[in-house]
Amino acid sequence: MKEQEIGYISNYFGNIEVAIIEMTKGTLETGDTVHFKGKTTDFTTTVSSMQIEHEQVEKVKKNDSLGLKVSEKVRKTDKVFKVID
Repeated sequence: MKEQEIGYISNYFGNIEVAIIEMTKGTLETGDTVHFKGKTTDFTTTVSSMQIEHEQVEKVKKNDSLGLKVSEKVRKTDKVFKVID
C-alpha cells in the first residue's frame, strides 16, 4: 500500500469530530482513503465529505485548507497521507 504525504493537521474540533487539514501537495477527492499518522495517531478512513469555508467540495488541491469529519481524535501537526492503490 503506497502513500503520498499531502498535508498536516492544523486544528481539531473534538465536539464535532472535524479535522482541519492544510494541503501541502497533491490533491484529495471524495472517496479517497487517507491515513493520519502522528505520535499517538495512526488510522485510515475514507473521505465521505469535505468542506472549505462551510461549502461542500468534491476535490481539494495544494494550498487549500479543508474540514474533514474523522472517526478518531487527531492532533495538531499529525501528518496526512493519501493512500494510493
